[in-house]
Amino acid sequence: MGTLLAQLPALLGVLVGTLGTILATSLADRARWRRNQSTRWDERRLDAYVEYAHAVKESHAVALRMTADRRPKSHSHPIDREAGLAKLAETDARRTIAWENMLLLGDEATVAAARVWRDAVWQLERLARGIADPEPDMAGVLSRVNEARDGFYRAARRSLAVRGGSVAQSALLEQALLDRAAAAGEAVPQPSRNRR
Repeated sequence: MGTLLAQLPALLGVLVGTLGTILATSLADRARWRRNQSTRWDERRLDAYVEYAHAVKESHAVALRMTADRRPKSHSHPIDREAGLAKLAETDARRTIAWENMLLLGDEATVAAARVWRDAVWQLERLARGIADPEPDMAGVLSRVNEARDGFYRAARRSLAVRGGSVAQSALLEQALLDRAAAAGEAVPQPSRNRR
């Protein structure tokens, strides 16, 4: 019995060491699993954001082509109305599917920004389809689309923890419009007042 009592501290040490190893391994495995899950969902979220951005931008491009004749000095290649309507129907289907992924995987701020961008592009599409009365200030419509796109990208980059500063394009596009008008000797449009 004396030898058992003498070995008891060693046995307890082995038992505590074994339990500590099991606990540490379990915690490390759990942390690794969480990191892997987080990375996997971030990758899927990125894919959803990119897919949605492509779908909205495609709709935007078709609507621009359909409204090219209403925008003096437009660089968009005009498209026949019937061909444009068919393309808008295709892009709308893709955007609808991409929207579902956005709702599933996007965070609240990015989904809200995506909705604002979608609504701005819808306004341009309604003009292209002839559903809405022609907008007297087409530059204002385009400016709202560009600002909404910038808002979406800001929210998406924040959601994905992408660093690197601003990638906003609306101010650059607006300045290009002003420069083009000034070079052509036209009246320079007023800058957008919708800045965020």
